[in-house]
Amino acid sequence: MATHVRRAFKYRFYPTDAQAAELSRTFGCVRKVYNMALAARTEAWALRQERINYNATSAMLTAWKKTEELAFLNDVSSVPLQQTLRHLQGAFTNFFARRAKYPRFKSRKRSRNSAEYTTSGFRFRAGKLTLAKMSEPLDIVWSRPLPEAASPSTVTVSQDAAGRWFVSLLVEDPAVQPLPAGGRAVGIDAGLDHLLTLSTGEKIANPRHERRDRARLARAQRDLARKAKGNGANRLKARRKVANVHARIADRRRDHLHKVTTRLVRENQTLVIEDLSVRNLLRNGKLSRAISDAAWSEFRSMLEYKAQWYGRDVIAVDRWFPSSKLCSNCGTVQNKMPLSVRTWTCGCGVTHDRDVNAARNILAAGLAVSACGAGVRPQRESSRTGQSVMKQESPRREP
Repeated sequence: MATHVRRAFKYRFYPTDAQAAELSRTFGCVRKVYNMALAARTEAWALRQERINYNATSAMLTAWKKTEELAFLNDVSSVPLQQTLRHLQGAFTNFFARRAKYPRFKSRKRSRNSAEYTTSGFRFRAGKLTLAKMSEPLDIVWSRPLPEAASPSTVTVSQDAAGRWFVSLLVEDPAVQPLPAGGRAVGIDAGLDHLLTLSTGEKIANPRHERRDRARLARAQRDLARKAKGNGANRLKARRKVANVHARIADRRRDHLHKVTTRLVRENQTLVIEDLSVRNLLRNGKLSRAISDAAWSEFRSMLEYKAQWYGRDVIAVDRWFPSSKLCSNCGTVQNKMPLSVRTWTCGCGVTHDRDVNAARNILAAGLAVSACGAGVRPQRESSRTGQSVMKQESPRREP
């Protein structure tokens, strides 16, 4: 683990009309360059079986700027344009490594509006951030302080569907250090009735943020559906209302997950979870909405990177491990265990709460991995009745 962790601090800001216009032009140019480079790389491979790398697309960008029809690319900072070519290179690297699908073109309506600036594209002095091509600093709401003497290495400006503007500063945070080692371990079972059930018997409630705002969202969507098609002001206003409801749901969900994961990482040295395939679970038409609202994938992602920050261990149990059907007292596996069964009694006489029993079995399987090192990769081809487990390695980010 590095001495200092690099982490992003995200803030909301309110641009002036001139700054908003400049950023909107930059977003459009970034999207244009990304799509043109992607088309060039795709065509080169389809016609000539030639792989084009970042250096070649960078040379193409220089040539594009000299043409009359693309001369407008000179009106914005060149730094975000170069960064989007690096992002495309990273997307192809992930594709060839089979970590992601083939890169897709950016849509003006659906893609995220963002632009990334490196140190040559901004100035940060005395707590004021000024981007290239701008004469005034951004009006940032400093909702939390940056680390002392922080020097951002990257600044990312974005605008969400609700029209809110955000700036993210990547800095080294010396305050993030490994916590004192402890011997406490916990098994975590993800669910819908309760968001999480711990092997200690504690159950963390599922806030169901989307369900709480479902009526408000439906009303906003009905209003949007009644507006005339096109880009009229009324339709834009109605679309913004829908986006505001979605943003409210996402913000509250993310805040809750941050609080839960931070507490779990601080209190436990070893955290054992299930290696759930959320993408496959979402194919269940009856439960897909509730599973999406629970955000199990986001929970796991937060848990893993925070565990890496603070020197904790995360162990993932194979998804086919029968944690719910296995008696944590005698080890007997039940033949069937429908989801409707919330409590059951084993032949040994012990009555189990389904979720607490599953969490305890997950913990026992994870500790077995920690003790004997049984496998370090997900065993995808394991049988449905197998009890294979695997240890979750610390995530490594691509440079």
